[in-house]
Amino acid sequence: MAPAEVAAQVANMYDTVLILDFGSQYSHLITRRIREVGVYCELLPCTQRIADLKFKPKGIILSGSPFSITDEGAPHVDPEVFNLGIPILGICYGLQEIARNLGGETGLTVRREYGFAELNLDPQADHHSYKLFQDVPSPTHVWMSHGDHLEKPPKDFVIIGSTDTSAYAAVSHSTLPIYGIQFHPEVTHSVDGAVILRNFVIGICECEASWTMSSFIDKEIERIRTLVGPTGAVIGAVSGGVDSTVAAVLMKRAIGDRFHAVLVDNGVMRLNECEQVKQTLADNLGINLTVADASELFLGRLKGVTDPEKKRKIIGNTFIEVFEAESHKIDEVSRQDGLGAIEWLLQGTLYPDVIESISFKGPSATIKSHHNVGGLLEDMRLKLIEPLRELFKDEVRALGALLDIPEDLVWRHPFPGPGIAIRVLGEVTPSQVEIARRADHIYIDEIKKAGLYRQISQAYAALLPVRSVGVMGDQRTYEQVIALRAVETRDFMTADWFPMPVEVLKRISNRIINEVHGVNRVLYDVSSKPPSTIEFE
Repeated sequence: MAPAEVAAQVANMYDTVLILDFGSQYSHLITRRIREVGVYCELLPCTQRIADLKFKPKGIILSGSPFSITDEGAPHVDPEVFNLGIPILGICYGLQEIARNLGGETGLTVRREYGFAELNLDPQADHHSYKLFQDVPSPTHVWMSHGDHLEKPPKDFVIIGSTDTSAYAAVSHSTLPIYGIQFHPEVTHSVDGAVILRNFVIGICECEASWTMSSFIDKEIERIRTLVGPTGAVIGAVSGGVDSTVAAVLMKRAIGDRFHAVLVDNGVMRLNECEQVKQTLADNLGINLTVADASELFLGRLKGVTDPEKKRKIIGNTFIEVFEAESHKIDEVSRQDGLGAIEWLLQGTLYPDVIESISFKGPSATIKSHHNVGGLLEDMRLKLIEPLRELFKDEVRALGALLDIPEDLVWRHPFPGPGIAIRVLGEVTPSQVEIARRADHIYIDEIKKAGLYRQISQAYAALLPVRSVGVMGDQRTYEQVIALRAVETRDFMTADWFPMPVEVLKRISNRIINEVHGVNRVLYDVSSKPPSTIEFE
């Protein structure tokens, strides 16, 4: 199902603000800030044709962009946006795009403006224009990041805010609810940015703040039932992580015994993973679970493969193949029991996966293929159903708590579909997997003992494709290197490395080197995202 169609199904259930993305690194933050005030919003490429939109937004936000409005090939919005008769907010590049469409003039700044600026609001602005800055003090600190600026506003636009370097830092139409701002309210550096966005979506767009996970449960269950129908059955892609578990519990509530969960043992899971998943899903949550041991198949296909994208594609394709094989077996039993044919494949895809896998130009220059959105077989028989596709990680955790999923599972760190295969840099072999698996187990164990697990968003041990010289027992060693990664993040789109206490690192390093055969050196990764990614591959 196309992203716009999936978006429409959820967007039609709520008052929705549409964010049109021009490729800004901050676009996902706009989405987060608006959802935080209880308003649902959807992020779609700026090239979205309004005629093809399958829902009616209550307002539209035009994002920033790395492009200059004057660049050849610069992205532009469908002009029909301005004929919808709904509120519009242009942010940075979005302001230039408003000017471009409505008759204003833009140009390059003498020098690129990046960083803090003091925004002074115009006290003479009328009440209509000033709605955007309700409860915002003057002056207020905002964050600038632009190379273009507005040289002349379109006809009937008035100034409502300025800085020392931007005379038109904030403008609005004198009668229509169209606003443009040169700064970025979505970043935390803009002190009152969250208030400004709230004013737009609630005060100006008049959206009802009804986006909560408690409301999502009932509406999503209804959507699933409509999508699957009264006789269709679903086979579930489960791993024991919070995403797939929440999706599975939601699916079970929606269609009961017509949901069949399958855990594929791909040979690159964490230590004792399959046993723990069986206990959690089958024994504790009462979900029908089949464990398919395909470890030899996966490891065989990964033999000799070192390229991370090829690993992901191989694992993604093999994963679907195994699921289809299992679905045939379950399908026959399901039909015999009168529970319906297997038609759907459940996946726990989240919104950041979708955002990182598409762009306003279509398929983006690949950073990495997400296992839930890339690598699927073109001739796959089963149709995908992704109940969490529109949610961020924190929203999934809140949903899990409402579904009475155990707290330790709700707060479990993410684990990628390709598993340890993308944490073993280089060729994936059973022995390499075992080293990474045991090192990771020790790492997580020590983090929990130190009471740090909930403070960290994701942590893991990776096995590097290098060897180093060491000394153990007065003998020279030439063994492998483990890199430890731990990050803090709210949405997994950006992340900072976690400042691990030195004493904890000492214990972790000591245990790994002493307990994991083949390792004589442990490193700690202090890279943020961007420029790095959270996973090594």
